[in-house]
Amino acid sequence: MRKISLLFLSFLIPVGIFAQDDLMNLLNENTPKAINYTTATFKSTRILNGHSIERMPAGQLDVRISHRFGTLNTGAYNFYGLDQANMHLSLEYGITNWLMVGIGRGNYEKTFDGFTKFSVLRQSSGAKEMPVSVSIFSSVAVNSLKWTDPTRTNYFSSRLSFVGQVLIARKFNDSFSFQLTPSYVHRNMVTTELDPNDLYAMGAGGRFKLTKRISLNAEYYYMANPKSYMSQQIYNPLSIGLDLETGGHVFQFIFTNSLAMIEKGFIGETTGSWGKGDIHFGFNISRVFTLKKNKEKLNY
Repeated sequence: MRKISLLFLSFLIPVGIFAQDDLMNLLNENTPKAINYTTATFKSTRILNGHSIERMPAGQLDVRISHRFGTLNTGAYNFYGLDQANMHLSLEYGITNWLMVGIGRGNYEKTFDGFTKFSVLRQSSGAKEMPVSVSIFSSVAVNSLKWTDPTRTNYFSSRLSFVGQVLIARKFNDSFSFQLTPSYVHRNMVTTELDPNDLYAMGAGGRFKLTKRISLNAEYYYMANPKSYMSQQIYNPLSIGLDLETGGHVFQFIFTNSLAMIEKGFIGETTGSWGKGDIHFGFNISRVFTLKKNKEKLNY
C-alpha cells in the first residue's frame, strides 16, 4: 500500500503544477494591462528657444525669465555681449493636464505674445502602444513699436503675427529624446515687397542626458522659403545649451545666433551667423508654483 500511495502522489504532483501554471496563465490573460505613459521627454516646456512637447500640469504656474545678451564677436569693449541684454518675461499656466496657455512680453520689438499648447497623443506602452507624443501649438504676437510713419493710415492688424506648429517627439530611452516641429508663421505686415508674409520651417531638437540633473540640448530650424529673395540676409536659427534642474527650478544656458525668444522672431528674423561669430549667450529660468491642487491622476 505504501508503494501504491507513493506512486499515486508522484503522479499528482506534476499534474498539480501544470494545473497551477494554466490557472496563472488564464489569470494573466484576463487581467487588463496598464497603460504606461512616457514621462520627462524633455525637462522643460522649451527645448531651448522653441517649445517642447512638455506642458504644465493642471493648476501649476510657470514663471519664466529669459535673457539673450549681445554677440560674442563684439569683443572685450562690450564685455563680449554682456553689456547688452534682451529679455522676455512670461506666465504660463496648466488649465488641464493636456492644455496650457501663456502670455509674455519681450523688448524685442516691444512684443506682447500669447499662446496655447494642447496634447493630441502621448507616447505609451502596455495596453496602449503609441510610439510618439504629439501636441499642437498656436501663438499670436503684437509688435508695439511706434509707427515708423505716423502720418499715414496705420492699422492695428498690421502689428499682428501668427504661428502654428505641430510638435512630434519621442523618448528613445532614459538618455535621449528627439522632436520634429513643422512650423508656419504668418506676418500681416512685412518690411518690403521682397519679404514673404508666410514662412515655412522644419524644426528639429534633441536632449541627451548627461547626469541625473544635467542634459545637453540642441535645436535647429530650417527655413523652407528661399532666403535670397528677402530684403535682408536671414539665417537658420541654431541653438546649443545645457539644462540644469534644481528642485522647482530649471535653468537653461544657451548659445544661439538668434536674438528673439519667441517663434515669430527666431523663425525668419534671425540675422546672426554662427560662422561670423554672431553668437548670443543667454539663459532661461523657470520657476513653478502650484496654485490649485490637481485632483486628476497624473501620468507625468
